[in-house]
Amino acid sequence: MEIKIDLFSDTGTRPSDEMRKFMAEAEVGDEQLLEDPSVNRLTSMAAKLLGKEEAIYLPSGLMANQISFAVHCNPGDEIIMDRSAHPIHYEAGATAVICGASIRRVNGVRGVFQTEQFLEAVRTKEYHDPQSRVLSIEQTSNLGGGTIWPLDLIERITEKAHSLGLNNHMDGARLFNAVAATGNTARQYAANFDSVWFDLSKGLGAPVGSVLAGSKDFIHQARYWKQRLGGAMRQAGIIAAGGIYALENNLERLKEDNKNAKLLAERLAEIPSVEIEPQDVETNIVIFKIKGKSSDSFAEKILQDGLRVSVLHDKLRAVTHLDVDRTDILKAVEIFKKHLN
Repeated sequence: MEIKIDLFSDTGTRPSDEMRKFMAEAEVGDEQLLEDPSVNRLTSMAAKLLGKEEAIYLPSGLMANQISFAVHCNPGDEIIMDRSAHPIHYEAGATAVICGASIRRVNGVRGVFQTEQFLEAVRTKEYHDPQSRVLSIEQTSNLGGGTIWPLDLIERITEKAHSLGLNNHMDGARLFNAVAATGNTARQYAANFDSVWFDLSKGLGAPVGSVLAGSKDFIHQARYWKQRLGGAMRQAGIIAAGGIYALENNLERLKEDNKNAKLLAERLAEIPSVEIEPQDVETNIVIFKIKGKSSDSFAEKILQDGLRVSVLHDKLRAVTHLDVDRTDILKAVEIFKKHLN
């Protein structure tokens, strides 16, 4: 089945011809020895964007999360995060395997919880309690529907976490979608975090990788874990160059993805059999439900017309990205109407 409009995820973006040319011409060296000039340029750019001392280039966001937890935690420590967070649902239990920490789930709303809920989740210092070691937030919240953690809430909750002796970690896979939507800078969002990373292979359109940033000491410790986990990539400048191109050319255009997601949500809301709250769509993720129909079977039906979305239990998820334009969104709406009328 040919996929003509792919709203399954922004991870499916393909490098543009211009990005491919830039990658093909990249200077390379041994990344493990810190001798790849393109990797070094990328990490320097990322550290500056996030306001951190140093950064490290990694194959994936999962590795960025797990390295951060391993640096911040001892076995038996506890990480506080929302119940919908990526490490709980999509990282194959890596936190338990790699650093031996456990996760304390907070019942937030659409992926965001409040300072009071965080304080309730923090353990006592009694020896029978696991020790609360890390506050982790996901910006934006994937399963929350692309929800943005408000800057003022981030500032309050991270300051409180630091005052209690916890480290702050940001899973910033789609951080720049939040930046595009709000006008706040990545540096502002990252200011109080001891570790923060963003994905290059989602809306930014690069084919591979993430960049994790923090203090010099944190990155020094992160390098040990990168080595332990097999993250060295040798002449990685070829793929790192895709990240450089993305940071130089694709940040501003994320506004278009957010706008297309809002358009999709508004048009879907006009269809009586679709359950959706358009006002909840803040960035590039649209989550909705089809009344009286199986999500799996409906996704299979629209796939016959070349439209692909992902299934989240009884709901569907559509994610906009640089390979989907306004015309594609309007065509997608017509396909939905065809199968719902």
